[in-house]
Amino acid sequence: MSLLAHLYRRFAHIVYELAKFGSIGAISFLITLGIGNGLHVGLHVGELTSTGIATVIAATFAYVANRYWTFRHRDQSGLGREYVLFFALNGVGLVITWLFQGAVKFGLEMRGPVAYNVSLVIGTAAATLFRYWSYKRWVFLPTADGPDAGAAAADGAAATASSGALEPPRPQGQAEFTSIT
Repeated sequence: MSLLAHLYRRFAHIVYELAKFGSIGAISFLITLGIGNGLHVGLHVGELTSTGIATVIAATFAYVANRYWTFRHRDQSGLGREYVLFFALNGVGLVITWLFQGAVKFGLEMRGPVAYNVSLVIGTAAATLFRYWSYKRWVFLPTADGPDAGAAAADGAAATASSGALEPPRPQGQAEFTSIT
């Protein structure tokens, strides 16, 4: 078996998860970009306020899409808990984006639609890395691997099979990208 095929088999579940997360992120970014530009360029609302409002709207979409598509195979630890953590971590992501926008506007003294959009793209890219890591770490928790996990896994497999969704193979005991604490 070639090295590339071996790597694909080992990390297929992460590749699929990242593809889903990236798809939702791209749609969320278009929501942020459209609403942010509409407010800032069209209605002359400030850069940070425009980005903040647009991010809250995009984050609402992203939570629902990530919960019920990207991370549906993970434990559901309660809508309230997940929603609060998701938005708190999105707030941190928003601050990351604002830091880039503030550096461009106040540090480099660059203003206008081009400077706004370039700082938005770079800031959002940096914030996305944080969001993916933090959602997997604190919001959408992995399923338990205890003795009761077999029934939950069987229920999840039945639900996936009945939904007709195509899922990548997930070999037993595969490691995820998580930090060791």
